[in-house]
Amino acid sequence: MNDEILAIDPGREKTGIAILKNSDVLEHKIINSEELVQIIKSLLEKYIIKTIVMGNGTSSKKKYDLLKQEFIDRDIVLINEYRTTDEARKLYFQENPPKGWKKLIPLGMQVPPVPVDDYAAIVIGRKYLKDNK
Repeated sequence: MNDEILAIDPGREKTGIAILKNSDVLEHKIINSEELVQIIKSLLEKYIIKTIVMGNGTSSKKKYDLLKQEFIDRDIVLINEYRTTDEARKLYFQENPPKGWKKLIPLGMQVPPVPVDDYAAIVIGRKYLKDNK
C-alpha cells in the first residue's frame, strides 16, 4: 500500500482529517464539517488518495453516504472508532508534552487545550493501515 489514505473523524460541526502514507502523517487539521467535500476535492489534487477511511461515530452515516455519492471512484471505508478519542489525547500529548508545572500532573488527568479531532483521524487511519497490511 504505497498510496496515501485520507482518514476522517466526522463530527456535526467540526471534522478531523489526516493524510497518511505508511502510517506517516503528511498533513492533519480540523475543518468545518460543511466544507468536507470541498476540502477532499482539493486534497485529491495534491495527493494520490484511493482510500478514504472514516470513523463510524457521530453523524458518520450521513457523511458516508455523501462521500460514496461524491467520490464513486474511491474506496470509502467505515472503521470502528471505539476509544479513538483516548488514543488521540495520548498522541496529542506525545507531540505536545506539557510544560512547566503541568508536567507534574499525570497525562491521564489532563485534557488537551485544543480539540483533538485531527489526532483522532490519525488514530483511525493508523488503525485501518494496521488492519489492512
